[in-house]
Parts: sequence; C-alpha cells; structure tokens
Amino acid sequence: MKVIICGAGQVGFNIARQLARERNDVIVIDQSTDLVRRVNELLDVQGMVGHASHPDMLEAADASSADMIIAVTHTDEVNMIACQVAHSLFEVPTKIARVRNQNYLQAMWANLFARDNLPIDVTISPEIEVARAISRRLDVPGASDMMPFADDRVRVISVLTDNSCPIVDTPLRQLTELFSGLSIRVLGILRDQLILTPSGDEFINAGDEVYFAADADHVRRAMAAFGHEEREARRVIVVGGGNIGFYLAELLESEHPSVNVKIIESSRERAEVAADRLGQAIVLNGDALDREILREANIEATETFVAVTNDDQVNVLACLLAKRHGCQRTIALVNNMSYSQLVVSLGVDVVVSPRATTVSTILQHVRRGRIIKVHSVHDGRAEIIEGEALETSPLVGMALRESQIPRGIIVGALLRKNEVIIPRGDTVIEAGDRVIVFAAANMVTKVEQIFSVRSDYF
Repeated sequence: MKVIICGAGQVGFNIARQLARERNDVIVIDQSTDLVRRVNELLDVQGMVGHASHPDMLEAADASSADMIIAVTHTDEVNMIACQVAHSLFEVPTKIARVRNQNYLQAMWANLFARDNLPIDVTISPEIEVARAISRRLDVPGASDMMPFADDRVRVISVLTDNSCPIVDTPLRQLTELFSGLSIRVLGILRDQLILTPSGDEFINAGDEVYFAADADHVRRAMAAFGHEEREARRVIVVGGGNIGFYLAELLESEHPSVNVKIIESSRERAEVAADRLGQAIVLNGDALDREILREANIEATETFVAVTNDDQVNVLACLLAKRHGCQRTIALVNNMSYSQLVVSLGVDVVVSPRATTVSTILQHVRRGRIIKVHSVHDGRAEIIEGEALETSPLVGMALRESQIPRGIIVGALLRKNEVIIPRGDTVIEAGDRVIVFAAANMVTKVEQIFSVRSDYF
C-alpha cells in the first residue's frame, strides 16, 4: 500500500514508523527540513520538504498512485486542502485529516466533509479522542487503560501489578480455577519495556502491566482479581478548561450526571467561556499549583484529579500536589512520552498520551481486511484488533488449538450474535464472529490476512 503522510511531527512520525515496519510504501511531506531529515535518517520512508497542500508537492510524491493520504500537520486548513487537492487532482481513494478546531466539527456543519464539499473520508479530533480516552479510564477505577470492543460488550483493560496483587506469581492457566465463572483472558504483558504474548504457563510478576479481555459484565470482578476494588469517582477535578478539559466535562455531565465536576482554569477568559457553556460543572479561575485553589476545590474529598493543560510539567506537578493533599487517583496528560515511566514512578496513577490516542484512531482506518477497531499499545509495540471472521478466514471451522495461530497472536474474545465468548483451546470460530485479538507489532500484517478474504494464509 502506498501512503502519503502530510506532517512529520509526533503523530506523522509514529504512523510512518508503523506503516514502514509493515513494508508499506510511505512518503512523508513537511515544511521543516529538520523533521524531514529525522524521518529520512530513522525510518525506511521517503521524506520530502515542501508544502503538503500544494499540487506540485503531491505530484512529486506521485499522489496519483497513492492509496491513501493522511494529513496531520499542525494546521487544520492545510490538512483539509491537502485532502481536497488529493481528491480533485489525483483521485486518491482514502483521505484522513486531523482537525483540531471544534468549529469545523459542530453537528450543524456535518455536511462540510461530504464528498461534494470537502471530500475527507475520516476527520480526527485529538482533543475529542483524548477526552474520550480519559472518560473510559474513569469508567474502570484502577485501570491504566480501558478499550471497549464489540459494541462495548467486551472490554480490554490494562492494570499495573504490585506485590499486593492477589494473582502475582500465579500461572495464568490457574486463573479460571481460582475465579470460577470469571470470563477473562490475559492477552499481553508489558515487562521491562518488552511485550510478551504469554502462554498458560506464564506467571504475572510484580511491576508488570497486564492486558486482559473480559466480558463487560465481569469487569468489576476481574478488577478485584487484580486487587482493584476502587469505587467509581463521584467527585472529579479537571485542570485545564481548553478543548480537552471542556469536552471531558461535557462527557461527564451527559454520561455521568451524578458526578460532581469542577474545572480549574488559569485563563479568566477561558474560564468564563467554560462556565457559560457547561450546565452543572463548577469553574474556578486560578492556578492548579496554588494550594488555596486546591483547597477551594475541596481536593481532600476528591476521588479523581485530571490535569489536561498544554504544559506537561504543570500536569505532572499538579497531580503530585493533589496526591499530597489526599486525592485518591490522578491522571496526567503528557505529550512527551519519553519520560512517561518516570512520571508513573513519581506517583501519578495514569498517563495519557495525545499522540498515542490519535495514532490508534488513525490506524483503525489504515488496517486492511474486515477490521472494525484498532488500539495501539505502548508506542506501537503491539495492537489490539477487532475484526470480522469471514467464511474464507483460516480461523473459521476449527478448534483454536488446531488452527496453528502464530506465536505473537492471542485470540482474546468473540462476539457471536449477542453472546460474548472468552475462548479456550476447543473453541471453534464461526463465520460472522467478531474476534478481538492481541498481536505483537511484527504479527499485525498476519492479523490483517486473517481477516481478509484470502484462504492461503497458513
């Protein structure tokens, strides 16, 4: 597949890296000579310096033979025009654009990106995606991440384990014996920055980050098995009244009306806008690093503190200060993921990366075959993929233990009609099943083949 990526920033770089890993033909366009040099030096792609929306640049990138254009520059208008030019002049089949300004995304302008207007197939708002990612984490207290699959009938959850975890040093195959009737399957383990796709003989160690799939109705019991029995937050403080903080507050008001939400915003103008547009949330104008503001927000009685300003240091320091004042759980937005592990070791419970969230959303539309949903794990080390099993899939019609699934791929759950199935060795996948798999990065292409119409995969 030939893909043109407009923008060599964090999102563009990481998408290019993952697509190049899979031997796609990738061209990256950016105005910055330094960013293009970095792309050319570190990735097996072609970097070009120039304006991504200019016809001559797209012509030089041979856009007429491209399968897809992904526009993720820092300017919405450049992204939109790049897709328009790619469509009108070069007939590029699939066009994806990152759009930050919420004015473009309002429901009243829903036809803006229709084929006869601005022909963009997928628009992605990082702010909205990040707010949704944080809201999902609030749904499952104790989880470092939560991803809904199969119409939210299946949830894939990651948890950090320590010495107090009840199942540390327990072989995975014994989990069903210890917790009878619990519908859960361990998919992957992040240990020492390496992703493991474990067998039943693997043990969970203290310090692991464990990914497991569970029937949505079994999540509370599954979390208890990992030593997490926290209650859902009833009081939440959000630091930052920008797009992310505002949209998160809106989500909480609409989906969790019983939750008491307070926003701390340093800009008086933004604080007034948020106060006018939100229905129930209380907006405080002040500095989240000011102890008096935290006391005014009643930090001692707050279960969850979420810092989503555009300053990583403010987010981390505010979370640590909230912990010191008695807040039970903190979530920090961190753009620079190079020190995310350090942030967690300092005491911040959950780190959310806008880059990783955006990349996951884009990959969902890049994957080939009958792919429904994708979530990228730890900077592309693995992916959780939901796909539809077709009649020609090599998985269909035989027990999983006989299907010769390559090492590095684990089938975590199925949705058959309206029934969630956590598979065992004798489970037989049927055509039409929605299948959730965990795949190491080097196995993603094979997963795409599993969900394609080819029958000569194995």
